[in-house]
Amino acid sequence: MLLHLDASARRSSFSREVGDTVAAAWRLAHPDAAYVRRDLALDPPPPIGEAWTELCDYVLEHQITEPARYAEAVRTPEQAAAWAVVRPLLEELVAAETVLIAAPMYNFSVPAVLKAWIDQVTFPRMSLAGTKFVVAYARGGAYGPGTPREPFDHHERYLRDFFSGHFAVEDAVFVGSEMVNSLIDPALARRRDEHERSRAAALETARKIGGSL
Repeated sequence: MLLHLDASARRSSFSREVGDTVAAAWRLAHPDAAYVRRDLALDPPPPIGEAWTELCDYVLEHQITEPARYAEAVRTPEQAAAWAVVRPLLEELVAAETVLIAAPMYNFSVPAVLKAWIDQVTFPRMSLAGTKFVVAYARGGAYGPGTPREPFDHHERYLRDFFSGHFAVEDAVFVGSEMVNSLIDPALARRRDEHERSRAAALETARKIGGSL
């Protein structure tokens, strides 16, 4: 199964374009496989509340590491309500062989709706080793290795650290286009060719990635 998450606030965005390209190639290669798409921007998960922290504490205290047993932590009506939010998100995640996240960089990091989803589905010592993660992104500027703004990249670096530190996934794949703001910012207009090259390369790579998953 492919779980496809969208996190861009824009209905037509470059991160969605790259994610859609990965998904289309994957679906062509796996015509009979299950495909689930969740638009986090259209239907945002709520922030976690105190009842969620109580579920998390119970799981940790009782050393529960299997997601199928997390429901054992539900003991109050408030916790039941929190679990009702978590359960469908978690079931989709655990069922997926591949998770595709289309996420632009917002303010050097990930969109709040994606962080909310991450908070809802992440529990102590939870391993998703063996699950493939692909991140399709777009950035207003250039943040790659060797660029002046590389130190400000808390987007890819955060996600890589999260996948590794919480899910035991070390080989996440990232593909996306940069310099998107050159299309609207007069100060960056001279770098539009750079964006177009980045976008074309991203879409070509996205097709290859989707077909090879």
